[in-house]
This record gives sequence, C-alpha cells and structure tokens, in this order.
Amino acid sequence: MIEYSVLAGPVETELEIKRSVFLTRLVRVTCEDEARKVIAPARHDGHNAHHHVSAFVLGADRGVQRCNDDGEPAGTAGMPTLAALTAADPRGNPYLSDVVAVTSRWFGGIKLGTGGLTRAYGNAVGNALTVAAFHRRVMMDTFTTTIGLRRAGHEEGVIRAAGHDVTNVEYTAKGSIVTLACRADRASQMAIDLAKLLGTPGLPGPGSIRSLSEGTWWRAPGWQREADNSSGTARSHLLLF
Repeated sequence: MIEYSVLAGPVETELEIKRSVFLTRLVRVTCEDEARKVIAPARHDGHNAHHHVSAFVLGADRGVQRCNDDGEPAGTAGMPTLAALTAADPRGNPYLSDVVAVTSRWFGGIKLGTGGLTRAYGNAVGNALTVAAFHRRVMMDTFTTTIGLRRAGHEEGVIRAAGHDVTNVEYTAKGSIVTLACRADRASQMAIDLAKLLGTPGLPGPGSIRSLSEGTWWRAPGWQREADNSSGTARSHLLLF
C-alpha cells in the first residue's frame, strides 16, 4: 500500500451505557511491543475496572491484527473493538493503521447481554474515533539534482512552481543540491518531468538526477524523521512530514 492514516495524537473518551462506564484510549504505535506497553498501564491505572478490552492494527497492509476480550463473553468485546478500528473512516483519508485501542469497563449493575456488549464496545471505540485527529503516511522516493550556481535561484523556483516537493537545498562550490520527494508510484514520471523542467528532455543523464532513497515513509503535515520499528513494508528509514 502506498498510503494510510495514523493518529495525530493520543485520544481518551468516556461513554456511559446503562450505568456501565467505558473509558477508551487510542494511541498510535509501530509494533506489538509498543501496543502491549499501552495496554499494561491501562490495567494498572484502572485497576478497579472489571475488564480492559484491547485491540490493535499494525502495518501499511494492516497485516497484524490482535484483540482480547479480557474476561468478557467470547466475541463480545475484542472483536467489536477491532472491527471499529478496521472500519474507521478518518474523514476521507485512507484507512487507519498503527493504532491500539484499550477500553476499560466499570460494571454499573445492569447486565447488557451479548448483543448489548458488542454494541457498547464498538460504540466506545467509534466515539473515540470521532474526536481523533489524523495524519496521512505516504510511501515516497527522494531524489537529488545539482544545479549550477548561476541558474540555481531561477531553476529552484521553476521546480517549486511546478508543484514538486522540495525537501532540502544545500549550496556548495559546485552548485545547488536540491532534494525532492514524490509518491513511490510516481517516481519515474517525476524524474522525466524534472529533466524537462531543467532543459534536458527525456530521461536524465547519469549523475544529473540521483535516487537518494526508495520506499521511505512520510507523514503529512510537517517534517521530521524517526526510526522505522514497524512490521510494515518500508524499505529503509522512516521520514515524516
């Protein structure tokens, strides 16, 4: 998959249903160890809760999916929690992944029944998702091209005006080294377009445009870098923007 959505930050919401209180936490994670480190403190913080139901989804292809009923009747808690995560529609963005949900339940004295529990846990996570903010993660390729100092200012402007993402500019004695990024499925076309913009139609010659990294992950918006600890398909380091 080229892109998917992640949480922009942790979320915590509370829902009361027939005097039972459901406290739901959503946290972005990149591996199973991180997910379990979110679940464990929830059990400690809510030590007087009757259940701590959890589920998590990991990877660009959502290849890792786990859930736990934590003592609730089988299939009434963990699966509805997982289903709510995989069915999430992050306001028109791609599907959601790299997320763990933990719902702690305090029993209010009124039994909800199996159907009621299924709806309650699904609604608790759905309620948390409605207040969550999201980022997009996109698999990108990055390239560099060197422009002579006399032409640097003009050609940098041409590249930016054409809508290409310039991520870095470094000035050296030989010229301006411009780093650009594009979606991984558009890399070949971007190289051709860039060559045309710089006055060299056709495929760029050796050394004029160099692939810097292939298959790296970026996040919109903002720029920063982090280690890739996920079980997904990133082929090198992880870049966030």
